[in-house]
Parts: sequence; C-alpha cells; structure tokens
Amino acid sequence: MQQILSVAELSSSAWYDKRPRKGSQRSKPGPRPYLSDDEVLSEIKAYLRSPYFNSEGYIKVHARLKRKGIRVGKNRVYKLMQEANLLNETIRKTGSGRIHDGSIITERPNTLWATDGKEFWTEQEGKCHFIGVIDHFDDQIMSFHLCKKFDRYAAMEPLREAIKNEFGSVDKGVCNGMGIALRSDHGSQFYSREYQKELRYLGIDYSPAFVRSPECNGIIERFHRTLNEQIFHQKRFKSLEQAEMEIGIFIKAYNEKWLLHRLGLRSPIEYREAYMKQDVNELSNIFVDYG
Repeated sequence: MQQILSVAELSSSAWYDKRPRKGSQRSKPGPRPYLSDDEVLSEIKAYLRSPYFNSEGYIKVHARLKRKGIRVGKNRVYKLMQEANLLNETIRKTGSGRIHDGSIITERPNTLWATDGKEFWTEQEGKCHFIGVIDHFDDQIMSFHLCKKFDRYAAMEPLREAIKNEFGSVDKGVCNGMGIALRSDHGSQFYSREYQKELRYLGIDYSPAFVRSPECNGIIERFHRTLNEQIFHQKRFKSLEQAEMEIGIFIKAYNEKWLLHRLGLRSPIEYREAYMKQDVNELSNIFVDYG
C-alpha cells in the first residue's frame, strides 16, 4: 500500500480517510438520555391530545412534562415538536408601534386591579358582554360578570363580587387604607357618577388609563386575547346561562393551571401562594431561570 501511495504521490492519510467507519451513524456525544426521542415525543403527543388549554407552545409543553417528572431540555422539546409539525404558527403582532416604556406590574397583590368589558354572542340573546376584574400582580381573575346590557350598574357587579370574595364584605370603606386602585379605560360606564360614587364608598382609588394608550390597561387586554383564543373562537353559546357556566369553568382552570411566562411558568394562584408564604428565594430563582 505504501508503494502504491508513493507512485500515486499520495500521503498515507489518503488511505486511512477512505476506510469504512464502524456503524452506519455516529452516536451523539455526551451521556445517553434516559428517554429516547420517540418516548419523549410520545409523551408530548399524549399531552397535546388532551391539553389543559389550546395552542400551548413548546416552552409550556416543556413545563407540563417537567411537572410530570419527565426531565428533558427545552431545546430538545422544541426540536422534536418542530420535526413532528407540532409547533404553533407564529401569531403576527398587530396594533400601533408606540413604545411603552412604563411598568404596570405590581410587586404585591391587591395594589392595582383592572376592569374592562368584552363583547361576545349567544344564539338567543345576540350580543352580550363579559366584564372582568383582574389583579396586575399575578393576572388572577378576581371575578367576572356576564350581561346583555353593559351599563354602569353591570360594570359594578364584578367589582363588588371581587371585593366580597377577597375581603368578606362590601361594607362602606372596606378597602380604606389598603391602597387598592382600579384601572379602566375611558368608557362612559366607568366615568359615570354612580360608578365613581361606588369606588369612593368602597374606599378604592381610581386610576384611569391614558387616552389612546391601551398599554396602560394591558393586563386585562391580554387576558381578553386569551379569552378569545380559548373560548370565544372555539365555542358557540346558545344562551347566556350556558356561556356563564362554560366561562366559569375556564376562569377556574385559568387561575389554577394557566402558565404565565412572566410568573416563571406558574399559574396565578401558584404564584400568589408562593408570595403569601414569603418564599423569596423561590421567587428569585424563577426570575433567574426564566428572565
């Protein structure tokens, strides 16, 4: 062989590079995972067949697997879902290009609540309205109300219900000294004399959003998008009664199981419970891990 290579004016490496390698494919470097790609993909598909919510991305799927005790890297989950065409299509952002450099997130619960209305339809009543109250601390829905006519009195219902659920009564001055403020847009229902009188009666400060700045009320606006994707775009309601039952089931599941990225992939209730336990180290680790 050396003589042949010498005549051909080739080095010995030309021969060694052409030798057949052992095995058809090289194995991946590093330790071998305890679950194969097929097994991980099977677990992903098993969850996606009956997910808690529609259109969850690979990061939330990774978190769901982790909660089941399946430890696998996020990048691996992304790769497997991409190859199996299980990734959601990218949602194109719409709206104005205005830069919002402020913050509407609070550091403790019951500091800033928000309220707003959302239209939906039923076969019997036609156009109806969802009115919710949400906490800016953890995106928890404190209460909601459905109605045919969205007026100032209907707008009071979820607020009074939230106060009663959180503080036990709706007596005069029940929120005095607690520093609770309510955020809303510039709808006539919230600016009405009766609504403003109700806020003063309960001891709640009013914090209206800036004109033409929906970012100021972005917490509940983002929840409305979730409500559209999970409920209003998925279901058709025959009556307001049916809508109230099904939306109530979703709200309960949302508060208990919906994973929010800004909360370190925890649900609103999980995050609030961690805060109430004053588990500062655990909360700090969440923000370090997920930014």
